[in-house]
Amino acid sequence: MRVLAIESSCDETSVAIVDSAREILSNAVLSQAAHTAFGGVIPEVASREHVRTIVPLYEQALRDADSTLGDIDLIAATHGPGLVGPLLVGLSFAKGLAFATGKPFVPVNHLEGHLAANLLAHPDLDARHLCLIVSGGHTLLVAVERFAEYTVLGQTRDDAAGEAFDKVAKIMGLGYPGGAALDKLAATGNPEAIAFPRAMRKEPYAFSFSGVKTAVSLYLDRLNDDQREAQRADVAASFQEAVVDSLVEKTINAAQEHGFRHISVTGGVAANSRLRTKMSEAAAVENRRVFVPPLSLCGDNAAMIAAAGFLRHELFGPGELIANAIPNLPLVVDDQ
Repeated sequence: MRVLAIESSCDETSVAIVDSAREILSNAVLSQAAHTAFGGVIPEVASREHVRTIVPLYEQALRDADSTLGDIDLIAATHGPGLVGPLLVGLSFAKGLAFATGKPFVPVNHLEGHLAANLLAHPDLDARHLCLIVSGGHTLLVAVERFAEYTVLGQTRDDAAGEAFDKVAKIMGLGYPGGAALDKLAATGNPEAIAFPRAMRKEPYAFSFSGVKTAVSLYLDRLNDDQREAQRADVAASFQEAVVDSLVEKTINAAQEHGFRHISVTGGVAANSRLRTKMSEAAAVENRRVFVPPLSLCGDNAAMIAAAGFLRHELFGPGELIANAIPNLPLVVDDQ
């Protein structure tokens, strides 16, 4: 079964074609550069950029997959969570294709898409596993019994980890989005140079990253220009270490308590090199395995939505064309 999927929940427009939730035939992704000048995503600008680029990306995805619309068996699209305007662009386009062709349609939860990225990339990942979804908008720890059967063990009480990375990068003059730039700078610094706080250590699975972001800002405010420049790499490395320590500690604790042999880490922050290294090292001590998607599947992309759409269609059949955009859609099975 060939699935054509669309992802437009924030500032990436993506169209992909995936064969039976395993083989990626195409995965066209366009990150919107228009937001760089604003230092953050402007929802109205994002919506207009999706409208401008979705048709060319759709055509590119078909070309890259050497396919026509007639070769497609199923159409899927993200319907939440995300920014309502951007969501509506991709969702409406996908529903229009499904209505015009009579092909089945499946609305997909964006968080479930991230979870499916590792199922797409790693066939040997256990159906029962622990998943850390960590991105610019979300940080949550999910016990997965099997696809579509989840328990959210904990999530962030304030900023998502990726949001904290981007805000600290902006404070440090690394631009927006700045997660990758901060990761690169941190690699040249000392992660033990500054003792930034690890919040909510007494809460087993809850996360908080607003405090460490504020701590970095206050620390930099106390420095003069020369000191700031001299300590840039150490500040980046120490901040990154605080965030990564929190993510790793709570994830490993959950794996121990719930008896998970396999751990998956997914979402945009799964691209962070320090998180990949420390999570793998901590898991290896107890003979647990860590699965992380390739970098192309860490950020928002339609291939993961196609994989989730295929699996959801297998379990529950097609969805309804009346599916609407739901900005605060939780990770729940709501169509059984």
